[in-house]
Amino acid sequence: MALAALVAGQAQWVNDPTNNTFIANTSTDAGEIYLATNPITSDTYVQWNQFFSNGWSPTLQRLNFEGVPQWGPDGIHIGGHEFSSMSEGLAMATTTDGAVVSCFAAYDGYTYAVKINADGTFAWGEGGVRLFSGLGFSRAEVIAGNNGGVWCLGFDYTNLYLQYVNANGTTNPTVTISDNGGYNCMYGKLTLSDDNRVFVTYEKCGSGFYTDKQIFVAGYNVDGTQFSPETLLMSTQTFQVTYLHHAVPDGLGGGYVYIWHSGLGNAFNTYVFHFNASGANTIPDLNGVPVHSPDPAYYCLDAYATVNPMTHELLIAYRRTDSDTESLYELHVNCVDESGFLPWGEDGKMLFDSGTTPFGGLRIDAFEYGEGFSLIYHRGVSMSGYESTVEALGFDDKGNLHWNTLMCSNAYPKTSDRNSTGFHFGQNIVAWVNSGTGGLYGQNIGQSGEMGEVTPPTPPTPCNPPTNFQGDYYYSSEMYGISVSWDAPETAPHHYNLYIDELREVIQVDAEYTSYFQELEPGDYMIRLTAVYEDCESTYALTPTGSDYLWIEVTSIDEQTLEEPAGDGRIYTIDGRCLGTTLPESFRGMYFQNGKKYVKY
Repeated sequence: MALAALVAGQAQWVNDPTNNTFIANTSTDAGEIYLATNPITSDTYVQWNQFFSNGWSPTLQRLNFEGVPQWGPDGIHIGGHEFSSMSEGLAMATTTDGAVVSCFAAYDGYTYAVKINADGTFAWGEGGVRLFSGLGFSRAEVIAGNNGGVWCLGFDYTNLYLQYVNANGTTNPTVTISDNGGYNCMYGKLTLSDDNRVFVTYEKCGSGFYTDKQIFVAGYNVDGTQFSPETLLMSTQTFQVTYLHHAVPDGLGGGYVYIWHSGLGNAFNTYVFHFNASGANTIPDLNGVPVHSPDPAYYCLDAYATVNPMTHELLIAYRRTDSDTESLYELHVNCVDESGFLPWGEDGKMLFDSGTTPFGGLRIDAFEYGEGFSLIYHRGVSMSGYESTVEALGFDDKGNLHWNTLMCSNAYPKTSDRNSTGFHFGQNIVAWVNSGTGGLYGQNIGQSGEMGEVTPPTPPTPCNPPTNFQGDYYYSSEMYGISVSWDAPETAPHHYNLYIDELREVIQVDAEYTSYFQELEPGDYMIRLTAVYEDCESTYALTPTGSDYLWIEVTSIDEQTLEEPAGDGRIYTIDGRCLGTTLPESFRGMYFQNGKKYVKY
């Protein structure tokens, strides 16, 4: 311990897998490790539990971006409450004002939230804030709001209780989520939506070890009012009550839900659901989408998921094993979109086969700008699996392997974290306890598989589409076709692509122009427009009414003449380029203005 304290003053992320970064002193039985990187300050908070005189209670540590512990070798222990000798379920989140909040049920039967500032002071006092008007003693959940406050959730095995705690520790009204049909509302998860609103996904369960389960979602405002109704995501399935669902925000105000169970055809599998920013279920099959084609001879379980920040698709990693002995260890990943479509096929990709050598602590994290993802896991050094190394794999956005990094080569017994931080400022962080000799250790890893010093990635060029896409039929006595116009995006593109479906060709328009004329034969035409940059092409431009296309009928009769393009004075070249309303001095050749043809020599 004395050696660890000496190291703590100089610790930082290392690039040596034989000597990982020391985070804090712990006992050998420490566990329930949670991590969160603050996306504003770049600090990372770590919380773990171990036995103290006040029971199985939490301690927290703050690391700066370089991995240096800021709260001494022992961290800050929450000693203002008595705890049980077993976990009632704890949670932790870092807030937008640079602090951290721990949420838990204490021995007195109440649920609390304790906020610790970056300087180690207790923002709401060491005892924190008592939640839910004294209700909800059990598993706690917490996520950060967008103004320094947090959403907290608890339950009492019958009802769920939801409350928003403001940055100063004042509490908003408590919401009770219950069922009048005799089911228990339990095991809720939180996902932040737009405007500081929150979605709660939760399970309605019967009694007994094997029971009927359904999964619902509902949305709430900070004042306790409900903005989206209770919506069914998963229809009734019967399986073990301890198999719980997980929820991941989709980056668009909604979220994905996944759960593994054996309720369908005795084929133990993981199933995915999705709700949008309005709380509507977007996957029609209320059984969910299996991540792998069901096969009673195999199980697909131990799943962990992330969301691609650019495509907003779910990337979900899972272990596939035999159903007879569960002794096989195959690592698979699949991709699911909000409609339930599987772009990588119904079986996804098998990334490696570990045979009968166990692995666990599986974490998948998307890169910050959607270029790929990493997988981190503990891999046993023998069939027993008690001793393990920590390994990482890096993939592009198609699932192709780019790098393989050994993060910890010391094969001592480890208690792994409950989550990774995800990628922030170019690095992802995991932590574990040495359950042989004690001590909490961690390691960072970058998007190229590097450890130690990490360079934050350069944001990609914004791929913004044009806006205000408009157009209509253009007719004059000498020509007819379509005339379209648009507003340029904030970042200048290389050029525009105009798609006229019926012509089966792409028309390139120089970036300096924001209008175009195309002579066409009579017919119906669907026209779309994108902006093309050096390394990407935007989505289709939207019209003022929100459509991503124009539908224009060319009839060759003057009753449908578009008055504005025919009489607004704009000058067009023979190839459809708009020169504005004044002819450049250097221009020579044929041009059109107000529906008439001219030639300048």
